Amino acid sequence: MIDYPAAHAVALVVQTGSFEAAAKALHVTPSAISQRVRGLEERLGTVLIERATPCRATIAGAALCRHMELVGLAERDLLAQFPDSARPARQVTVSIAVNSDSLATWFLPAICDHARDDGLLLDIAVDDEDHTADWLKAGRVVAAVTTLEKPVPGCDSVPLGALRYHATASPAFMARHFPEGVTSATLAHAPALTFNQKDQLQQDWLRAVFGQSFPIQTHWLPSTEGFVTAALAGLGWGMNPARLVAGHLDAGRLVELIPDAVFDRPLFWQINRRLAGHLAGMTEALRLYARGVLVG
Repeated sequence: MIDYPAAHAVALVVQTGSFEAAAKALHVTPSAISQRVRGLEERLGTVLIERATPCRATIAGAALCRHMELVGLAERDLLAQFPDSARPARQVTVSIAVNSDSLATWFLPAICDHARDDGLLLDIAVDDEDHTADWLKAGRVVAAVTTLEKPVPGCDSVPLGALRYHATASPAFMARHFPEGVTSATLAHAPALTFNQKDQLQQDWLRAVFGQSFPIQTHWLPSTEGFVTAALAGLGWGMNPARLVAGHLDAGRLVELIPDAVFDRPLFWQINRRLAGHLAGMTEALRLYARGVLVG
């Protein structure tokens, strides 16, 4: 049998990033937390926490943390059938991976009301939409917004719609780099904006418009809002979510590189099947909100 107080200590160390912070949350000493964690590691025969700054879960530790989320949700649902006095004071944390553009445009309005009303705490990890499913596969989260339609093993996949992008730049940037029009030759020398090395959105747009991708010069800028600011300042051209640049396009502060050459990125909500029933309300809240703001 799993020592659940010790497992809870492991989860808190991972959530807070240190033994000291976990000890404060549980109103015990760091030594007590260390003893619980070490005892559980010895009992299970594996290391659960990487002692670093911040502390991180090992593969086995991540699996244990996800199990504790499941236990917490199941306990919450069970105790909801009893008088309020029997309900636990501790809220359940749900770990989710989401791409930065969704986080900046629609995800938070879609989920915040439900999380608040349902008494859930959110642990949101940010990664490229083509890679958030890797967090599910590794057991580091219980749900993710991803471009992967095929369900990750053990997960359900729910279509959300597509996030629409415009390839945009400032009028001054357009005049400087594309005086005779936007072509593959001129794009190869005009600086772009790229989120990080995982970001393939610019290349996907090039393939959609020109039938092929090709090397481009780029600034590296890991910020969705920073993309818009940099484009407005004339630093480079970027793939910006329609919801963030609609006003700038209407006002002429930004223009499309090629009119109406939008790019739609399909998104899916994948959730661990063991938790899907407990988080059905969250899934429905996301699905309904996404229906009103995403394409398709």
